[in-house]
Amino acid sequence: MPSTPLPFYTKLAFVLVSLFILGWMLYAGSSIIMPLCFAIVLAMLLLPVVNWLVRRGLPAVPAMLLAILLAILFAGGIIYFLSSQVASFMNDLPTIKEKLHQHVSTLQQWINDHLNIDNKQQEAAVETAKKNMQSGSGGMAALVSVAGGLAMLILLPIYTFLILYYRKLIHQFLLDVFGSRHQSRVEEVLTESKSIVQGYMVGLLIEMAIVTALNTAGFLIIGVQYAIFLAVLAAVLNLIPYIGMLIASVICMVVTLTTSDSLSDIVWVGVVLIIVQFIDNNFIMPYIVSSKVRINALVSIIGVLTGGALAGMSGMFLSIPGMAVLKAVFDRVDGLKPWGDLLGDDQKILQKKKRGRVKKER
Repeated sequence: MPSTPLPFYTKLAFVLVSLFILGWMLYAGSSIIMPLCFAIVLAMLLLPVVNWLVRRGLPAVPAMLLAILLAILFAGGIIYFLSSQVASFMNDLPTIKEKLHQHVSTLQQWINDHLNIDNKQQEAAVETAKKNMQSGSGGMAALVSVAGGLAMLILLPIYTFLILYYRKLIHQFLLDVFGSRHQSRVEEVLTESKSIVQGYMVGLLIEMAIVTALNTAGFLIIGVQYAIFLAVLAAVLNLIPYIGMLIASVICMVVTLTTSDSLSDIVWVGVVLIIVQFIDNNFIMPYIVSSKVRINALVSIIGVLTGGALAGMSGMFLSIPGMAVLKAVFDRVDGLKPWGDLLGDDQKILQKKKRGRVKKER
């Protein structure tokens, strides 16, 4: 007897419950899942390098180790540069504190003159805020965050090597678990997912280089201190979709405030960041990054915020490629295709479907 199709509300309930379980697992096990997700992304990114080294005659295991070592050196170079710039920044800390004190005094005087709140009331409010912060579990949360970061740094190369080493076994497992009936669709999802992640990550690196160059040029023209440091920091934070540039703008303007006597420098830093962000959003991102990931802006913003709520900064960074992989899966499962269309931004497909419905009605 032919099976009776499930009602719409039953299918919708199954999908929503599945998404809830997936989100709960990510939230509860983020300390385990996020290093593994980063390792999968890094393994996909390094796979072409490994294959190239193997074709040049290097055995598979040394090729994997060399590719991971190159990735560590690249990331270590960025971290070393940023840390050296932070060390230089700390050497100028006494001068920075003095200028910051001057700005705070000016702000207090402005509040006193325009809002009729004297300095004693302002200081009392600041002390109350400090006590509230100290009474919380901020220290313990910071300690846990640092420990989690160190654990990720240790586990990431190990996970990456093991995923590269056992990639054929994992590939065969995914084919077997879904059966021969769906083998072609699973192959398509795996191939598209690898292409999406590789293209997205390479695009992000190219985007970071271009944004760094534009920020550096703008800051050097203005003549602010730590121009290269601020440019690299803004480009790195820009890797976090939508939210990163807002954080970078605040940090760059605050650092400029503490190192410059002129308020016009702060304004010009904001102008440079706005111009670079405009160029990035309208020219760099669409042609270099977004062309690899067909996710619409509304879903991207919601996904980034949801990823941040579930897994912090790591979740925000991985939210876009994660949703792109989900879309690749949804597009190949008959009952989930509408969800794939909801994630996408291809208006042409919607127009074709609309024309198809009009023809059927005729």
